[in-house]
Amino acid sequence: MDGERFIASHRLPEDEEPPTLRPRTFDEYVGQKRVKENLKVYIEAARRRREPLDHVLLYGPPGLGKTTLAGIIAAELGVRLRVTTGPAIERAGDLAAILTNLEPGDVLFIDEIHRLARAAEEVLYAAMEDFRLDIVIGKGPMARTLRLDLPPFTLIGATTRAGLLSAPLRDRFGVIHRLDYYAPDELEEIVRRSAARLGIAVAPEAARAIAARARGTPRIANRLLRRVRDFAEVEGDGTITLAAAERALDRMEVDRLGLDLVDRRYLTALMETYAGGPAGLEAIAASIGEDARTLEDVVEPYLLMLGLIGRTPRGRIATERAYRHFGLAPPRPPEEASAAGDAAVPTLWDAACDG
Repeated sequence: MDGERFIASHRLPEDEEPPTLRPRTFDEYVGQKRVKENLKVYIEAARRRREPLDHVLLYGPPGLGKTTLAGIIAAELGVRLRVTTGPAIERAGDLAAILTNLEPGDVLFIDEIHRLARAAEEVLYAAMEDFRLDIVIGKGPMARTLRLDLPPFTLIGATTRAGLLSAPLRDRFGVIHRLDYYAPDELEEIVRRSAARLGIAVAPEAARAIAARARGTPRIANRLLRRVRDFAEVEGDGTITLAAAERALDRMEVDRLGLDLVDRRYLTALMETYAGGPAGLEAIAASIGEDARTLEDVVEPYLLMLGLIGRTPRGRIATERAYRHFGLAPPRPPEEASAAGDAAVPTLWDAACDG
């Protein structure tokens, strides 16, 4: 089976590469300072020993630069980057085809590695540890194992759900890093750099406004910048001023905290339909017509970071900060409700106490 069906090379001639906002070196890569500094050391050590870099696991919320870091690592090592995804590898034979097509020193990047099929994952164990591939030929009493040696390579796995990785797979990564949300000043620098690459004139205060609503995520910052540019070009003179940026962001229904329509529907349902909680994730998802996994992977991490929701053994709760953001009064504690003659219903107060 041809491994080229499942992998893509990211080493194209310079004049054939499409325009991209992705950084190509550590110097261009903004943020994640601790991760960058450590990776530089590991890469330099591997160079001096003339060995492949140890396998790397990058995890964290989507859009923080895991794929970009994989490309930079390959570029710093001066080797080819081969890219695939966990869902694309359905059988052990698919992974075997990829591994046997690698060249010495190659970097294999598997995105969403937590979705790798179990059979393929088991093939990966020996490949990562001993650079060999054990293939079973035949069935029953006539079955025999064929061992193939693989060229030394570096596997970079990326996942948004590190907890779903099996312990045997996770333990075979020598370098494990979590990518955290970006600070507003880091996102502001990313917006300015991206604007320069796109040839957009953006005022400093406009870049700051876009960064403030980017949910701590470079991918979202760049997406908002592109859409604000559309409004500035069609409804203005092409220059992104603060007024133009705020007008465009309001039209896109992104508020000053970076909350979009789905975030606000989630919080509104939690505060109004479920009286502040506790409420189960599946119940919230059903009430707003969204996928529960999407809420858990995309929506909730940012709301938790802002302190707008909390997780308790009994479910999700809305915090006082969430009520203040919407200009609402939080529900009264049970003792106050009883004093007023109201029925004492479970609220965020008793959930917080239980937690």
